[in-house]
Amino acid sequence: MRRDSSAAPALRSRRRGRGALGAAVAGALVSGSVLLGPAPPAAAAGVCGIRTGIVLRDAIGNVFDKALYCDNEPSDVYGKADFGAVVTGWLKLSPSWFTCYTFGPKDTKGNSVWYYVQGDQVADLPRIKGWGAVPGEVVKVPAGVAHPFPGLPNCPWV
Repeated sequence: MRRDSSAAPALRSRRRGRGALGAAVAGALVSGSVLLGPAPPAAAAGVCGIRTGIVLRDAIGNVFDKALYCDNEPSDVYGKADFGAVVTGWLKLSPSWFTCYTFGPKDTKGNSVWYYVQGDQVADLPRIKGWGAVPGEVVKVPAGVAHPFPGLPNCPWV
């Protein structure tokens, strides 16, 4: 007896969908950051502003309850605010959460402000899980807003 194979593609696509969901959940659990609280609404894309009522934890024990949620350019994420530092990850997606700021060498636009963020992909120093700093020019603040973004805290270890 031969099975009707017309249902096979639909079944395969449902299985594939469940696998993708499982992989996404596993990736979020392994990433090392925890985001609790409501996700920003889809309409917020393209908006840059401070969000409160969240909890972000980095890989070294810092906890943040406020962050800048903003569009960004792809970028290397550096282990410290310095272009010569080890690359700990890469920002590939936009928007991103920027938890605090510090100062470092000037970027190509003359900004000495750097933002602390977790990269979308981990590079060297996997225990840090992609956390590090990006130069201010990476963060797409609205026209007329200067770096550091108003209301964002200075990084506590500086």
